[in-house]
Amino acid sequence: MTTTTTSPKDAAPGPSSAQPSTREVLLRGLRGNMRQYGMLIALAFIVVLFQVWTDGTLLLPNNVSNLIQQNSYILILAMGMMIVIIAGHIDLSVGSLVAFVGALSAVMMVKHDMPWVPALILSLLVGALAGAWQGYFIAYLGIPSFIVTLAGMLLFRGLTQIVLEGQSIAPFPEGFQNLAKGFIPEMGPYTQYHNPTLLLGLVALVFLLLREWRDRRRQLAYELDVVPAGVWALKCVAITAAVVASTLTLASFHGVPVVMLIMCALLIGLGYVMRNAVVGRHVYALGGNKAAAKLSGVKDKRVTFLVFVNMGVLAALAGCVYAARLNAGTPQAGLNFELEAIAAAFIGGASMSGGVGTVMGAVIGGLVLGVLNNGMSLVGIGTDYQQVIKGLVLLAAVGFDVWNKRRAGK
Repeated sequence: MTTTTTSPKDAAPGPSSAQPSTREVLLRGLRGNMRQYGMLIALAFIVVLFQVWTDGTLLLPNNVSNLIQQNSYILILAMGMMIVIIAGHIDLSVGSLVAFVGALSAVMMVKHDMPWVPALILSLLVGALAGAWQGYFIAYLGIPSFIVTLAGMLLFRGLTQIVLEGQSIAPFPEGFQNLAKGFIPEMGPYTQYHNPTLLLGLVALVFLLLREWRDRRRQLAYELDVVPAGVWALKCVAITAAVVASTLTLASFHGVPVVMLIMCALLIGLGYVMRNAVVGRHVYALGGNKAAAKLSGVKDKRVTFLVFVNMGVLAALAGCVYAARLNAGTPQAGLNFELEAIAAAFIGGASMSGGVGTVMGAVIGGLVLGVLNNGMSLVGIGTDYQQVIKGLVLLAAVGFDVWNKRRAGK
């Protein structure tokens, strides 16, 4: 008599091997990205609120361009600050470094008649050296970043006063001013819209949709949970609507601001490094668990050093953009910029314990603060109440992070 046995592969699937339901997949996706989705929803709510409150003024093309330009330096700082916080550190010196680099660029271009392109390159090198100087003390000497950057905040602020001798220096060459106030030039036949902006919007839309399609294919290839096709299609429709609306709004004024192209390049480059490059994964590992990362072979000192060099370069770029917008190097530049950048990072999903956050999240957090500032100014809310409201928003974002961690722990 022959006895047959049933292998585990042939056995009837039990409840544990059942495919997850649509509801379970959606809930997992929401839990994994709760902070970022929450901030996107909050940003949309704030935009709609002030659009109604200002009788449509908020989303007028000229105001949208102004919103981008006046918040560009904070968004640039927020991207770098997010990476610093992910690595488990903080940088309090960026506002003073913004002022110092702006002062140096003013001296080079106004007092020494240096062309603006070499002056810009030298300014970025100064930012890299400042970041390397602070990164050396933090990474290789083991001094806490709070102390080192607090000292840097005082040092760079003092050097700004020395370089400028307590006075503002102006004006800058037109090419340098265009970094903050310029727009990409018009090309092609006359239409009601700015042609290069329409082309850039089309390229951005194709890029975003292709990335969504590639990510979904990759998840399916590795048999990971994916949202149902209908939900994914709805997400693509939402992306399309957002890109088309933004493109038409900008194209109906002067087009895409030059500084927006700079920010998009930074967002794509830094986002790719943090998602795909080895050094980006090492930054997350250090912030999540430094001891385990070191045991895994992560060169913690080098990674920390590079994080602060990157922050220095971005602070220098923000300093040049801010000086170009003011058309002057001033001793009071950069005041409280470090607090705005830190707030944008935490609102955008950073965690106090490190190891959590995205560069895109920092941009979302910066836009939340920027729209709040712009909207409250349009409706006539005083700066005193604006500070109160922004403080409450920051507290709510960090409180949500704490609550989310406790709920996940349970």
